[in-house]
Amino acid sequence: MNPPARDPFMQAAIDEAMAGLAEGSIPIGSVLVLDSRIVGRGHNRRVQRGSVILHAEMDAVENAGRLRAGDYRRAVLYSTLSPCEMCSGTALLYKIPRIVVGENRTFRGPEEYLRSRGVVLEVLDDPECVRLMEQFIRARPDLWGEDIGE
Repeated sequence: MNPPARDPFMQAAIDEAMAGLAEGSIPIGSVLVLDSRIVGRGHNRRVQRGSVILHAEMDAVENAGRLRAGDYRRAVLYSTLSPCEMCSGTALLYKIPRIVVGENRTFRGPEEYLRSRGVVLEVLDDPECVRLMEQFIRARPDLWGEDIGE
């Protein structure tokens, strides 16, 4: 019996995470989905761009370009990893109502706070997302610590 098919939007986020890893950065990917189509893709580009804020979610929202306020309120943010405080704040600022998270075992952002603010947060516990982060954290604990401010 074959395993169930992965959500295509989470697969797109995983593809972004793999692109970031191939570029020498942290394997976290994200996509912003509006009306069942991807409008923004991103991955962690802190290393590539020398940025202090270019996490995957921030990259995806940035790459979506300027949207109308009502568009964000219909959007879904997919991320391979639980969003940090900065990325969660972006979702709250633009009132993105739903976030789908690949995994939160290796890092857990302010999930309960997001929920308390009305965001529907779904954690998939996707084994590929867990594997990517566990391997990366073992291989590059210095870079991982820098990314999460430790």
